[in-house]
Amino acid sequence: MTAQRVPGRVSVGASGGRWRRLAAAAAVAALLVAAAGVGERAPGDGNGGASGRYLEQALDLMEQHSVLRDRTDWPRLRAEARRLAGRAATTADTYPAITRTLEALGDRHSFFWTPEQAAARTGDTQTDPPRSRRLTGGAGYLALPAVGGSDRTAQDYVRRGREAVARTVGDGTGCGWVVDLRQNSGGNMWPMMAVVAPILGDGPVGAFVDADGVRTPWAVSQAAPLLGDHELPWGPGTPVAAGPVAVLTDGRTASAAEAVLVAFRGRPDTRTFGTPTYGVPTANETYRLSDGALLGLTGARDADRTGRLYDSPVPPDQVVPASPVDIGTPDDRTLHAAEEWITARCT
Repeated sequence: MTAQRVPGRVSVGASGGRWRRLAAAAAVAALLVAAAGVGERAPGDGNGGASGRYLEQALDLMEQHSVLRDRTDWPRLRAEARRLAGRAATTADTYPAITRTLEALGDRHSFFWTPEQAAARTGDTQTDPPRSRRLTGGAGYLALPAVGGSDRTAQDYVRRGREAVARTVGDGTGCGWVVDLRQNSGGNMWPMMAVVAPILGDGPVGAFVDADGVRTPWAVSQAAPLLGDHELPWGPGTPVAAGPVAVLTDGRTASAAEAVLVAFRGRPDTRTFGTPTYGVPTANETYRLSDGALLGLTGARDADRTGRLYDSPVPPDQVVPASPVDIGTPDDRTLHAAEEWITARCT
């Protein structure tokens, strides 16, 4: 995908990439990033040459697309960025200034990847698949780990996740499900949504809301996620009898995982357990710069099905202090609390 002002804009997605354009492509975009030209000396000197134009391009993108654009003193921020860049001779010389400017912007979610980092993080990656099983009391259990990388990685995640849920259903689940988002640091929300959609149930589940208040809805139809009017490329899921749902979170539940959590907020017969999330339930739009670097800008906040907006840590309905080392052990107090609640709902 391209844009008029930006050479080679592409989309990945902490929370689904460019939510208002071709959602199916954004959800599984494979970014083939060229590193040619990195560190080459720019014609001219100081900030008046190619390095200066490169910095201004990054600043333009921030000012145009940041969800905080109306709360930011752009003349001051731009002046400080130019001061930090100094007499940059190469595009790489501007990287520290761009990174510091994103930190000063203060949304806690925007990022900058060098060409080498972009190539490493957007190709095929090794991702833990979703895990599902039948709990002792009969409820289903689904753990969703983080997922990023290429379309192939996303496709494998969805396939293996749906197969795991189907095996659990085949094992004879009783009433209810536990969805475990602990230790999930995010990545691409849409493969996660494709796996968990049958448990969410059909209907509206949330939205992205940009700085202008424009909403792009999320929904589930035929047990598969939709972004706006766009179907995602994995086809319909297999409906399950979900019943009550307990969602588990901790301080590492972040970004795309927080979006999945938000999709459950407001769902009937649903309760969250654990500790507050990391606190970036927002959507990133990612742009490829002229030397292959990637600039990720937070362009929208997540909203649940009731319309409530999120941009900070999401507290659970029931706080259960626990150690990460207890996850998956007999001492997993958060899971025990969720099971007790489901059992009470199902009797």
